[in-house]
Order: sequence, then C-alpha cells, then structure tokens
Amino acid sequence: MKNIFKIPINVRFRDIDGMGHVNHAVVFTYFAEGRLALFKEFSADSDFSAFSFILAHISCDYLRPITLNTQLSLEIWVREIGIKSFGLCYKLVGLSDEAITYAKGESVQVCFDYGDNKPFAISAGLKQKLIEYL
Repeated sequence: MKNIFKIPINVRFRDIDGMGHVNHAVVFTYFAEGRLALFKEFSADSDFSAFSFILAHISCDYLRPITLNTQLSLEIWVREIGIKSFGLCYKLVGLSDEAITYAKGESVQVCFDYGDNKPFAISAGLKQKLIEYL
C-alpha cells in the first residue's frame, strides 16, 4: 500500500462564499497548501527556488459542500512519475471521519528551469522521494 501524506486544513472565514460554503476556487488553494507541505517534507530548504516545477494541469471533483465548521484533512499521494513530470492526487476528507470525502483532484507538475525557461528531467533524489508516495 502506498504512503499517503496528510495535513489538516483549516477552513477560514474568508474561504466562505455568499452561499455559506467554501468557494470552489479555494479548494485549489487547499491543494496548493498540501503541495507546499509535501515538498517542505522532502527538503530542509524552505527557499521557494528549491521547488523547481510548474503546475501544468489541475482538476477537482466537488463531492459535498464544505462549511466553516467542517474539519478537514488533505491526503496527497503520487499517481505517476514520468521523465520530466509527475502527477499528484488529492482527497479532502473529514478530519475525524476519513470515510467522508468532500473533494478529490489531480495535478501534473513539470520540473522546470526558470533560468533556461525549459523543462528538465526529474532528479534521482526527487524521484526517490516521490516513489515513497507512489
């Protein structure tokens, strides 16, 4: 069984829209917070330049409303590892009941050299860390 990276997600008052639930765009922010936490786990370096990838694709399926009082946990795992890219999966679940799924999504990240403005192959070190969550 694959390892799953988990972090709690705090629903903030500003995340709530006029309908009383978390706005759909905010869920992508939750996914981004999870990616950042995962990569901080991978690297002791907190400099953002250490995260040399760009987001090439992201999607989300909204399964049930999230309200201000919803307590969430975000689960992340690696779906696939390519030559220059890797795919992540996300699942927002109840903090105390992981059987309740609020949203799920996927993203594709491409390793990218911002100086040369072109993609590059995933390093052996990053690949080894990603494999732990594959």
